[in-house]
Amino acid sequence: MTSTRPTRRILVLAHTGRDEARGIARQVVDALRQHGLSVRLLADEAADLGLAEGDGLELVDTDADRDCELVIVLGGDGTILRAAELTHDSGIPLLGVNLGHVGFLAEAESEDVDSMIDAVVSRRYTIEERLSLDVMVYRGKELVKATWALNEASVEKAARERMLQVVIGVDGRPLSRFGCDGVVCATPTGSTAYNFSAGGPVVWPSVEALLMVPISAHALFARPLVVAPTSVLAVEVLEDNDGSGVLWCDGRRPVDLPPGAHIEVRRGRSPVRLIRLHQAPFTDRLVAKFDLPVEGWRGAQQRRRRNGSSA
Repeated sequence: MTSTRPTRRILVLAHTGRDEARGIARQVVDALRQHGLSVRLLADEAADLGLAEGDGLELVDTDADRDCELVIVLGGDGTILRAAELTHDSGIPLLGVNLGHVGFLAEAESEDVDSMIDAVVSRRYTIEERLSLDVMVYRGKELVKATWALNEASVEKAARERMLQVVIGVDGRPLSRFGCDGVVCATPTGSTAYNFSAGGPVVWPSVEALLMVPISAHALFARPLVVAPTSVLAVEVLEDNDGSGVLWCDGRRPVDLPPGAHIEVRRGRSPVRLIRLHQAPFTDRLVAKFDLPVEGWRGAQQRRRRNGSSA
């Protein structure tokens, strides 16, 4: 009696709006199929790539992540956030290949495609879990929306000409009231995204914490906050606002916030799983992505002196 190996199925998601991305996507699909792996694509993306179903290629409109080993995501951080949204319920890991600009969430660059394929085929990778956010919106005592975020949940003013009047709180206690352009509640993963632009701290991904950063707040106390991962962050849109606000989760899923809305943000029940191909320090990632100047660093020489080496 012979046994057959279970099918290894890889979901490929791509930003198909650029020629470079389409070319790399076709290259990845062909390479995976040549190694005997089954590839799944969204039907509309396959049409953009000029690919038809058959010979190890499956096209779907729904349940794209079902029975998949991992997702290879070709694009920038926005494409990776779209992939995280699509796979949130299944929790399958994401492997990002950066075809954008900064690409903080990506693990490989476009020139690394061949080595990335080899790592996938040989299962030569590790999986890192990233803290996510569960976000609840209440109107009075009624829960009107439950959603989630990987990078941040931001409460923002809906009208450009008006400030948003809010009260922020932590762990069920009020902390401060002010007018502002908004409030960002972020994860360590999102600390280099909107949180960074709003003046919040950069937090290493291995740190478990929640961040809250007011945006352009008119208040004496409007500093960025870093709280425990077990804490609950809250933002209340005051009843006396002239207009409404809007909640954005990872800049993708908007929720209207009328005056009186209460938003609670806590650690997510389901982390997002990212594939790592190498164990480069996060410091090196910051230097590379932000092109930070490090000339003059003598750390290695100082260590050698302490160790009594002249090499």
